[in-house]
Amino acid sequence: MTTLDDLSGPSNRSLLLVHGRDFKPGHDAYLDLSVAALCSGIERDFPDLLGGFDAVHKDIVWYADLSEKILRGHGKKYDLELDIGDRRNALNTLREVKERKRFGIRQYDRLPGKSAIPEFLADLSAPVLGSVGLAMPLLGSVAKDFAAYFDTKRDFADTVRERMRTKLCELMDRGDRIMLITHGTGSVVAYDVLWQLSRDPAFSEQYCGKKVETWLTLGSPLGDRNVQKRLLGATEKTGDRFPANVVSWHNVAAEDDYTCHDNTLADDFKKMLKQRVVSAVHDYHVFNLAVRYGHSNPHSSVGYYIHPRTAKIISDWLK
Repeated sequence: MTTLDDLSGPSNRSLLLVHGRDFKPGHDAYLDLSVAALCSGIERDFPDLLGGFDAVHKDIVWYADLSEKILRGHGKKYDLELDIGDRRNALNTLREVKERKRFGIRQYDRLPGKSAIPEFLADLSAPVLGSVGLAMPLLGSVAKDFAAYFDTKRDFADTVRERMRTKLCELMDRGDRIMLITHGTGSVVAYDVLWQLSRDPAFSEQYCGKKVETWLTLGSPLGDRNVQKRLLGATEKTGDRFPANVVSWHNVAAEDDYTCHDNTLADDFKKMLKQRVVSAVHDYHVFNLAVRYGHSNPHSSVGYYIHPRTAKIISDWLK
């Protein structure tokens, strides 16, 4: 007799992280801090699942070295030791929040330096700038590494995608049950790679039938129309426009996080449901309590990773 466990595939589980833009600590340091934040959320809300989470294979798609080269080329400076220390301080502070219900608006409103202005300006300017063709020049002035990803004259995007494909294909080739967690602009990289593996003839013959069980996007800019127009597959016919290798997609967006100023994705990608290339696209609105360098940082990866909503989505995957 076939059981649900039989249908769900092998028991070996893998969690693959994809970081976002800007400077990052080294591969090992960033992965350790990220996993520590995820573990803290699981331990706080689902302690009985901590052992199962510990057993999950964890890895990260790493391209911060490429971003750093671009940023330093534009005169940006970076203090590695200070960044690691501040990330640890943010994580330790969030670990002191022992109850899920405290990750709400009351606690958020008490954070130092909290401001909705960046998100407001992003909401206000994106449609106008996009209509007059200024969205990418503006992006290049504030996020040079992300702008480089969309610059067809550079090989930055191809190199980043290749790094992610290598990691993801390795897990698929092993037959692992995969959860993909992408932060910020890392979700754009992931989207493009997922599209390549399921739609691009160079990869789809081998990988079109292999799935990511759960995709979790955190602070994603995929809701921005200017970004959507530059995604792989955007100019294809409807039947080939979207990735077809994700079972469930969960999108978490924090209040005042300007990176995801358009904070819902279910409306933008509802055609994926109509085409039956994804089972569900869920949106969640949260409050990111992270404080970086003395100020509220609603886009902080640590704040997203330790959040109760993230812990709940991971726990559902583990169950």
